[in-house]
Amino acid sequence: MGNEPEPIDKFNIRVYGIFIKYQKVLLVKENMNGYEFTKFPGGGLEFGEGLTEGLKREIREELNLDCEINDHFYTTDFFQRSAFYQNEQLLSVYYFIDILNCPDFESFPMLLSQSETHQLEFFWIDIKAIEEKDVTFPIDKTIVAKLMTRFL
Repeated sequence: MGNEPEPIDKFNIRVYGIFIKYQKVLLVKENMNGYEFTKFPGGGLEFGEGLTEGLKREIREELNLDCEINDHFYTTDFFQRSAFYQNEQLLSVYYFIDILNCPDFESFPMLLSQSETHQLEFFWIDIKAIEEKDVTFPIDKTIVAKLMTRFL
């Protein structure tokens, strides 16, 4: 009984962008407080934001660039507990995006520092070579599987 997970008492809404250019997809390796993970660009929705507004803010914060939101791709349709907060259920929404004035491919990987304990490294991976093992979290693995069936 002592090792049971905390009961879920809140939702954590996340929004992410899938940016594909020249048959490559942009991913980000993030190191936060010593925990390293790889995911799609984006993050948590703030109270009072709409989904697309939140995604535009996240891209601006992470890359200091603006984006256009294109088609909705996927919304989580299964239960997923947060990897960071055991009392939270994740709900993640993914859109295809275009990042405006995105640097040339030679500029990546690109390391950006949010703070001493939070670094981001953006890099490209060939859309036809991406595998579930290239990302960390279960919902992102679902996205990769869906992209593989769409682009292979």
